[in-house]
Amino acid sequence: MTGQVSDDSPDQAADRDDGAETSRPWLTPGVVSIGSASFFSDAGHELATSVLPSFLTATLHAGPGALGAIEGVSDALVGVSKLAGGPLSNDPARRGRLASGGYLGTAIATAAIGLATAVWQVAALRALAWMSRGIRSPARDTMLTSLAPEQAYGRAFGLERAGDNAGAIVGPLAAAALVTAVGIRHAILFAIIPGILAAAAITLAAREARRSLTQPAARRALSFNLRELWHAGLPRALAPAALFELGNLATTLLILRATNLLHTHSRSLTGATSLAILLYAAHNAAATLASLASGQIADRRSPRLVFAAGAATYALGYLLFAITQHHWPVLLVGFLLAGVGIGFAETAESTVVARALPTHLRGNGFGVLGLVQSIGDLGATLVAGLLWTFVSPAVAFGYAAAWMLASLLTSSMLRPSPSS
Repeated sequence: MTGQVSDDSPDQAADRDDGAETSRPWLTPGVVSIGSASFFSDAGHELATSVLPSFLTATLHAGPGALGAIEGVSDALVGVSKLAGGPLSNDPARRGRLASGGYLGTAIATAAIGLATAVWQVAALRALAWMSRGIRSPARDTMLTSLAPEQAYGRAFGLERAGDNAGAIVGPLAAAALVTAVGIRHAILFAIIPGILAAAAITLAAREARRSLTQPAARRALSFNLRELWHAGLPRALAPAALFELGNLATTLLILRATNLLHTHSRSLTGATSLAILLYAAHNAAATLASLASGQIADRRSPRLVFAAGAATYALGYLLFAITQHHWPVLLVGFLLAGVGIGFAETAESTVVARALPTHLRGNGFGVLGLVQSIGDLGATLVAGLLWTFVSPAVAFGYAAAWMLASLLTSSMLRPSPSS
C-alpha cells in the first residue's frame, strides 16, 4: 500500500490482505526477541539517563544549559544516523549485523560515561551511544515489519515500544538502588550488563528474519529514495510528527525539573534525586501500558486517533511541570501524562510509516522518521534549555506544550486523502 495512512475499518483492512498474510501469527519468537532487545537496551541507557542530570550538575558542576546542549546534540546525531541507517536496512543481508552492532555500541558507550571526568567526555560518549542507537533503529523496525503481518503492525510496534518503556522502568529503579549502594558514578557502569543482553536478543531476531526469507535476498543498491518517498505521501504523514517532536523534550529535563522542585529544606539532594527517579519510573510504566493499548487501537481504529490522544495528554503533562510547586503527587500526575503521551505517539508514528510505504521503501521511511524525530528533539531540548536558563523553567515547559497543541491541531493530516 502506498499513499496516505489508512483509517479503514478492520474488516476493510482484512479484505485487502491475502489469505497467507491474514493467517500469519504476529506474536512470533522474533517479534518477542525484538521487544526483549528494546527492553534490555532501554534498561541500560535509562539507568545512565536517570542519574545523568545529577552526575553533570553535582559531580561535574555543569548546569541545565549544558544538559540541554548534550541531549539536544545527541538527539540530532541520532537523526543523522537513522537517516544513514535507512538505506542500509533495506538490504536484508546487512540488516541483522547493523542491528546487533548498534545495540552493542550503545551498551559500551553508555556505560563508559561512568568513567568520564569532564563534561566534554560525557558529551562525546553520549553522542557515540546515540549514534549507535540511530544506526540500528531502521534495521530493527524494518526487521519487525518482515516478521509481523501488515494488519498487526500496530500491535507489533506497540509491543516493541512497550519493551522499550518497560526497560525504562527497570533502569531508573535499578539506578535508584545503585546510587544509594555505590554512588552516582559507579551506578552508570552497570549499564553494560543489560546492553549486552540486548545485543544477544536482537541477534536471535535477526536469525529468525533470515529464516523467514523465501529465497536468498539480492543485495540492494544504497539510495535514500527521496523522490519515491515524496510520491508515496510521506511528507504529509510526517508533518504532525514533526510538530510533536519540536515539543518533545529530553526526559532528563523532566527529571531535573522534578529534582529541583523536590530539593527543599526538608529533603536532601540525594533524596530528591531518588524520588525524581522513582517518579520517572512511573512515567515509563504509564508509557509501557499506553504502548500496548495504543497498538490495539491503531490496528482496530486508526493511528491518527492514537497520535492525537498522545499529543493532548503530553501537553497537559508539560503544563503541570510548568507550575512551581513542591508536592510530589502533582509531579507524579505530570510524569504519568507525559508517559501516556509518548507511548501513544511513538507507536502511532511507527505504524503510520509502516502502513504508508511499500516494503522496499520502509527502511528509508523509518530513517526519515528518525531524522524528523531527532531534529525536532534537538530544537525542543536546546530551546527549552536556553529558556530555562535565561527566563524560567515555566516558560520552557509552556513552550513545549504549545508545540504539542500544534501537533494535535494538525493530526487530521493523518486521515487518508479523498482521492486515496
